[in-house]
Amino acid sequence: MSWLTIGILLIGFIMLVVGGEMLVRGATALAAIAGITPLVIGLTVVSFGTSAPELAVSVQAGLAGNPDIAVSNIVGSNIFNTLFIIGLCALVSPLIVSVQIVRREIPIMIGVSLLFLLMAQDGRIGPIEGLLLTLGIIGYTSWLVISSRRETAAARTEYAQAYGGDTLKQPRGFSKLLLSLVLVVVGLIILVVGARLMVQGASTLARALGVSDVIIGLTIVSIGTSLPEVVASFIATIKGERDIAIGNVIGSNIFNILSILGISSMVTPGGLAVAESIREFDLPIMVLVALICLPVFCTGMLIDRWRGGLLLAYYFAYTIYLILDETEHAALPSYYWALGYVVIPITLITLAIFSARDLWKLAR
Repeated sequence: MSWLTIGILLIGFIMLVVGGEMLVRGATALAAIAGITPLVIGLTVVSFGTSAPELAVSVQAGLAGNPDIAVSNIVGSNIFNTLFIIGLCALVSPLIVSVQIVRREIPIMIGVSLLFLLMAQDGRIGPIEGLLLTLGIIGYTSWLVISSRRETAAARTEYAQAYGGDTLKQPRGFSKLLLSLVLVVVGLIILVVGARLMVQGASTLARALGVSDVIIGLTIVSIGTSLPEVVASFIATIKGERDIAIGNVIGSNIFNILSILGISSMVTPGGLAVAESIREFDLPIMVLVALICLPVFCTGMLIDRWRGGLLLAYYFAYTIYLILDETEHAALPSYYWALGYVVIPITLITLAIFSARDLWKLAR
């Protein structure tokens, strides 16, 4: 590895940390000013902004004739977001899960993941399908903002009736609004540039080692473009803004499918081709990861450290599988059998038992 590559990676990392700090500060203040909950800010402003690198990479890859990178970047990012980012944040500090996340956002994430899997069965996401997905993100975002403002207004009215004042109302000075917007915009720009530098350095190294486009997209590129989500959620967790931390991840996953896949499919001539290996293995894994969120998030409405460690362990297990498959290692069949017939079933049974226990406690 050259010193230039090391320098690019280091500068990119520093920019990610600085940009993530500015983004979370600005987004939190913006939520208070706009009368929108931090969860909705995490699901929209933060998640859409931190997904900007994925959008840039996938569109560029599609136009350059590299659909494998475009599609695998989206699939890999969703798997990474859920397993690695949520897992890491829960290890740092147990995450309290909002009821809205469980009742609304996780089912939507599961639904769009299944839709992606269904659309990909013919081996291509066409422009018409891309248009439908893009319209979906427009409708979803509009619905989120409108419903959040209604809920906030109702809460203020209820508080005023009970206590005779509107202490929930936040100052809406122009200077504070302008400063919050500047922090968000500048933070996003720094995040995107930093992620681009990280991806550039990592991709150069991977290509020098002769790694395929699918593996680069599922690992190097998807991790690199998801670094803004990592930093934003990590900083939000440390600051106690856990709604932003979780909302950022779930919102990014929804945005990746509806917006990034949708726009990339529309601008790429003929749509995006989906490789057979992605249709048969990685896409089903992405759907399974989305489904696992229900028992993990619902149990006690808390993602504690052992569940965070479990999610992280599954991400590393998935990455090891990709490496073994790419190198055609002799241990691959045994590893695949152990994961598919031992580890995953035991995990699902354990989660089911804990979920049933919590439901029993609630019923009593």
